[in-house]
Amino acid sequence: MDTCMQVRTPLVAVTILLAMTGAAAAQMKCTVNDPTGTPLNVRSKPNGRIVGTLKNGTPVNAWAIHSVQGKLWARITPPGSEKSRWVFRQYLSCQELYD
Repeated sequence: MDTCMQVRTPLVAVTILLAMTGAAAAQMKCTVNDPTGTPLNVRSKPNGRIVGTLKNGTPVNAWAIHSVQGKLWARITPPGSEKSRWVFRQYLSCQELYD
């Protein structure tokens, strides 16, 4: 097997696996909508360490939704950041973007 084929095979397998598990999700345009009136905690991973907060009305892009112990978490990119973080999905108001 040539080197090119060896590299492509794992990439194809990963792409198929992501599609089957639902880990790859469409991008959604969201707004922080926390009914408690307090800033929304932004975490390093679902239910992980708090790394910041976002105020109600803050726009974010959501890239994936994951269920952890029955609760939905959204992987987001906060404004002014290139690093993805996690927030509790229930506190986002979202609209799926279509190409």
